[in-house]
Amino acid sequence: MSAPTTQAPTLAPAPRGGISGSIRDSLVVGKRNLIRMTRIPEMVIFGLIQPIMFVVLFTYVFGGSINIPGAPEGSAAAYKEFLMAGIFAQTVTFATAGAGAGIADDMHKGLIDRFRSLPMARGAVLTGRTLADLVQTAVTLAVLALVALLVGWRTHENIGKVLAGFGLLLLLGYAFTWIGALIGLSVRTPEAATSGGLIWLFPLTFISNAFVPVNGMPTFLQHVAEWNPFSATVAAARELFGNTIDGVPKSVTGAWPMEHPILASVIWSVLIIVVFRTLAVRKYRNATA
Repeated sequence: MSAPTTQAPTLAPAPRGGISGSIRDSLVVGKRNLIRMTRIPEMVIFGLIQPIMFVVLFTYVFGGSINIPGAPEGSAAAYKEFLMAGIFAQTVTFATAGAGAGIADDMHKGLIDRFRSLPMARGAVLTGRTLADLVQTAVTLAVLALVALLVGWRTHENIGKVLAGFGLLLLLGYAFTWIGALIGLSVRTPEAATSGGLIWLFPLTFISNAFVPVNGMPTFLQHVAEWNPFSATVAAARELFGNTIDGVPKSVTGAWPMEHPILASVIWSVLIIVVFRTLAVRKYRNATA
């Protein structure tokens, strides 16, 4: 009579190590999310409607009523060039809510648990998701730029600087998607992730130099606005697009980010990515442990 055999418990495959394996896994997850987006076109369409509405409303409703320092009073053309960098920055940062909701939805449906059973890098799920959101944001930004050109926005620098301006905007958007990822991992439902991803964005974007000149704000808000990472990217984009006015001081309060907006924009974005990616990956590992 043979001795009874015991079956060893099945263990999840060990993830592949190395940077190349992590990059490969992230790209696979990113491709999965991009395919999902193409099968749900209303996600892209609705993501375009809001920023287009902002462009049209701000251009034609406020265009002749807001005075830009150094420009003729009530100049609609000056306000268009002042406004567009702010609208672009708002658009890329508002993608934060979608990123958080998407990750919360994957957690809610148990998809993350299925990913855990695969031999893949642990951070690849979040990295792939944020990369897919970055591609969607880039498409939205390209369409929005065409709409801005149609309503009269113009750049006054060479193509290299213009592309660098859009690059800084996308870098900021990518940084903010990691904040969205952390929010999505910290709540229980996609609806809560959407609300949590938007509620702090409104003061961040409106207490800034995006839509109105900072010099009209109370003194304490001027300091807040000019040290706002969102304002640094807006100012950098304006400078690279050639949408600044000669002779007008860059800063009202002498804030370093406004005096060196391009460098400040890069520093802020990289710092946000490093901090919130670390927190999001740690939260992901704890949530799926």
